[in-house]
Amino acid sequence: MALLPEGFALPPLAHLAVLVVAVLVVAALLYATSPPVTERTVLALGPWMVLGSALYALYQIDAVPPLLAPFFGSPTVYATTFVLLGALWAASSRLLGSDDAPPARIATDGPAAGEESRTTAIVLGVVGSALALGVVAVALWVGADRGSLLVIWPTIGLIVSFGLAGAVWALARRSKVGLTSWAGALVVFSHALDGVSTAIGVDVLGFGEQTPLARVVLEIAASLPGSVLLGTGWLFIAVKIALAVVVAWLLADSVRERPREGYLLCAFVAAVGLGPGAHNLLLFAVAG
Repeated sequence: MALLPEGFALPPLAHLAVLVVAVLVVAALLYATSPPVTERTVLALGPWMVLGSALYALYQIDAVPPLLAPFFGSPTVYATTFVLLGALWAASSRLLGSDDAPPARIATDGPAAGEESRTTAIVLGVVGSALALGVVAVALWVGADRGSLLVIWPTIGLIVSFGLAGAVWALARRSKVGLTSWAGALVVFSHALDGVSTAIGVDVLGFGEQTPLARVVLEIAASLPGSVLLGTGWLFIAVKIALAVVVAWLLADSVRERPREGYLLCAFVAAVGLGPGAHNLLLFAVAG
């Protein structure tokens, strides 16, 4: 259990049963419809990663109705978000697909595949963005109502993350190391955001780190000379960005050879960074 993040707990049995059934049903629908997975799809999934993190932040500040709260704890919020996303993904793919061709073929062949992929990604991106912005707005309103709203450091963290990711992106384009796709850029930005937000939380705002592996990196940084001046978060930022660059570079071949699996892996790697990073900034903003 020491390897699990703090706050990790399963919901009551009734809620867990409902969630397990919902996940299985949605997974079966996705398997049956075989929706297209492209670079546009990866980018469209970004807002859903933010949505999941925002729902968890609401849960942490006790702003979710008690009946629904168990669905938004950790790790259940990931399954809840998957159910919402997967149901929309399967439905939009089915409705936008051709009636005279099987979904698997539509997802991989010909001009129709590209058009379906583009339209499905637009649907996922627009709906995900609307939901994410709505939940973020609710969280900010709760923070303002309670007098705990603090947006200065989260704003700084977002700007610094964009700056770091942009610099790495520009360097990658010049060195031609295979990170020039927008999916690769999302991976790098996601982990830059996670690293920067963690550094701000630990070194500036006094928050504790919940993930055991991250705490190990922070403890190593604390033992190095200059930690009094530099803090402990700088090493975590460096490690996160370096790992993101390496993983994105390794995934480049996978995307070329097996695009569907490669882009799904890109989305997963991005979610591991964007989810925690967005959660950190939102929690810092509303928890004071």
